[in-house]
Amino acid sequence: MKIWVQIARLVVGLLFIFSGLVKANDPIGLSYKMQEFFQVWGTSALDGAALTLSVLMIAFEIIAGAALLLGWRIKLIAWFLLLLILFFTFLTGYAYLSGKFKNCGCFGDCVPITPLTSFLKDIVLLILIIFIFFNTKYIKPLFRKSLVLILMLAVTIFSFAAQWYTLHHLPVADCLPFKTGNNIPAQMQVPANAIPDSTVITFVYKKNEDTVEFTAETFPADFNDSTYEFVSRYDKVIRPGVNNEPPIKSFAIMAADGSDMAPVILGSPQILLLFVEDASTFEKWIKAAEEIYPAIKEKNLSLYIVSSTKAALVKALANTSLKNVMVWEGDATMIRTAARTNPTLYLLKKGTVSGKWSYKNFDDAATVIATLPKEALIGN
Repeated sequence: MKIWVQIARLVVGLLFIFSGLVKANDPIGLSYKMQEFFQVWGTSALDGAALTLSVLMIAFEIIAGAALLLGWRIKLIAWFLLLLILFFTFLTGYAYLSGKFKNCGCFGDCVPITPLTSFLKDIVLLILIIFIFFNTKYIKPLFRKSLVLILMLAVTIFSFAAQWYTLHHLPVADCLPFKTGNNIPAQMQVPANAIPDSTVITFVYKKNEDTVEFTAETFPADFNDSTYEFVSRYDKVIRPGVNNEPPIKSFAIMAADGSDMAPVILGSPQILLLFVEDASTFEKWIKAAEEIYPAIKEKNLSLYIVSSTKAALVKALANTSLKNVMVWEGDATMIRTAARTNPTLYLLKKGTVSGKWSYKNFDDAATVIATLPKEALIGN
């Protein structure tokens, strides 16, 4: 029995730590996934707490996994793990059974798995944790009490510090479709190995005040235009496709006159875009932006700002050296995907992401800008 408990302990502990570390690479991505659940459940009022919940959940995963491996406060940790896995199993089960989510975000964007795979994973973990829960007597601390306490303190500090870093400096491992080196137009194409949805045309008719639906293969035997009144038709998915959506679903950037500037942006030899989700962090980044702006102008480079809250941002920029920089309107979802920090600066070369920097790393951007050729592309 003891050996099986130790194996279960090792598997559960390592999996929780791995899951936490993968998500710690992009905690804001998990917060967006939480908001999807909130919207489906009609609890969008919790959106403002999503990031805090995300950070706490990720930290708890890492801490609980480490505590299990080190044998620290094992009875308390066993209870905590049991409650946590019951919650996770409910979430992944809902994601799978509802069919409303293609990825539950359990391992972040770096290790995407289907809701079914995630649900089955949590079922296995639930069994293992229940086994551990009833056999905690076989688990002893790996080291003396003081050393275990020091290690747990170090793990706790690391679990929060790692997330603080990625929230301010972008993910360490960029697994998003906008990562450096990716060509945006190519990422907007459906993958070559995609399998499309299998659909069938479904007709909706009225018969004697009743609504009936049928396909071309299941037309009713008594069908005729005098007794059946056409209402509508739609495509019904009978077998979902595989990998049949482009990594980047939209890249619409609108000018003041309503024209889409994306073709111009993606065709430019080199262009700088500052993605700003909103003006809430304005005071944190405007000084750094003003400091690198002279270097941008020195090279005659084109800088544009893309925001989902254009009016508020234009107002905020009015008394800064960036007041004449053109602000374009962008879809909030696209900006959230492109900019994991608010804001994020991009250098694009013919649609390829040549560089991207958090506002905390604008000095690094300045170093790269200094090496660029001096040329005028799209006039400011």
